[in-house]
Amino acid sequence: MTERNFDATSTTDEVLEGIDLSGQRVIVTGCSSGLGAETARALAAKGAAVTLTGRNVEKTQAVADGIAASTGNANLDVRALELDVPESVRAFGKGWLADHDTLNLLINNAGVMACPLMRNAEGWENQFATNHVGHFLLTALLAPALRAGAPARVVNVSSGGHRFSDIDYDDIHFERRDYDKFVAYGQAKTANVLHAVELDRRLGPAGVHAVAIHPGVIMTELARHMDETDIKLISESRGDDQPPMVFKAVEAGAATQVFAATAPELEGRGGIYLEDCQVSGVTPPEGLLGASAWALDAENATRLWQYTEELLGETFDLA
Repeated sequence: MTERNFDATSTTDEVLEGIDLSGQRVIVTGCSSGLGAETARALAAKGAAVTLTGRNVEKTQAVADGIAASTGNANLDVRALELDVPESVRAFGKGWLADHDTLNLLINNAGVMACPLMRNAEGWENQFATNHVGHFLLTALLAPALRAGAPARVVNVSSGGHRFSDIDYDDIHFERRDYDKFVAYGQAKTANVLHAVELDRRLGPAGVHAVAIHPGVIMTELARHMDETDIKLISESRGDDQPPMVFKAVEAGAATQVFAATAPELEGRGGIYLEDCQVSGVTPPEGLLGASAWALDAENATRLWQYTEELLGETFDLA
């Protein structure tokens, strides 16, 4: 195919130009607004059958109705999903699998960011519970459908904010240390990358590949707990050798996850980290922020997988 070159300004429609997703079945989490809504729209516009999830079903249904009207694709399904509630995740998985045999693309997009200290019913710190544990459980439950839909892809929407923290296995849930909302966010986003690394190791041989991405800095509802001081802190946390923080439009912010889900250039590749519609990593191409070494460490990924299984009280044999 003709070489394609994208950057921070590329949009979802640009990265999908010439790509036909007819017959592809997709799940996108967190579709009531922002990147999830745009991702669902862009994929539906190319013919995919899309399940949109959200806490607020009414709001998510309104998004789906808008997508159907703008794309002419009515093959859309809206379902409730609360990622910080394991029972909700299990109910979603059971219900979805009862209606579908195969899944081609799973985009773990939903998340919370830099919120005050909150805990779910199990006592887990909310950013970790929502961003990582919920998506971990969802993906494990859907693994049979992903295997049946192979070649299939899983895209974990992480963040350059993962650089704020590795996983603190001694106190993941801030039971003894003082809570820092950015450390908690960084830990959860690191977990998203590590999940992709270990998931790819386990499912890659079956044709199911997993990647993690940094969408860039986009002002969506994700940032509802942040103020100008927080934005300044994030900007100043970048080193002198790193690119300055630039805000993206939603269409450009969602482009990297859409690229990761569909790009022919990535066929057969997994356990990698992308940003600005390019493969990045610990030693990124010029102009990219890159990933911390801890987030792509295979031993760390295996350790987190085992920890998360213990947290959920269940072992997942995906082979």
